[in-house]
Amino acid sequence: MKIRVVSSKDEISSLSEDEEIVHLAFRPSNKDIFSLVMKCPNVKALHIPSSYKRTISGSAKMYLSMQGIELLEGDVWGHRKDINEYSEVSKKVFDRISEFRSQGLSDDDIADKMMRETRLSPDFVRFIIMQK
Repeated sequence: MKIRVVSSKDEISSLSEDEEIVHLAFRPSNKDIFSLVMKCPNVKALHIPSSYKRTISGSAKMYLSMQGIELLEGDVWGHRKDINEYSEVSKKVFDRISEFRSQGLSDDDIADKMMRETRLSPDFVRFIIMQK
């Protein structure tokens, strides 16, 4: 699973319309969120740092909810944008989720174990589990 990392509002116009998960490494305004959704109609989730998520307006949250877009909290640890504009969730994460499912664990138990094993945020782990 690829996560497109966007460092500034100027990069929104350069996004591909096929982007499904976008990490915003800046504090987005309502206009930025609206522009991103218009540019990327297939977006499933916006991933933003926790400090920025708290400042998202209620109207922006409602807009995302109405569009069926998840607002996920978290950081992209160790990612170097100068090397690659995408951060990728390893196939091992998905394999591990499948392994836990085959053991009969609930989604909550899987999420707890995955949060301990990875540096992914609780929101993002739950999103991945729901996508699998």
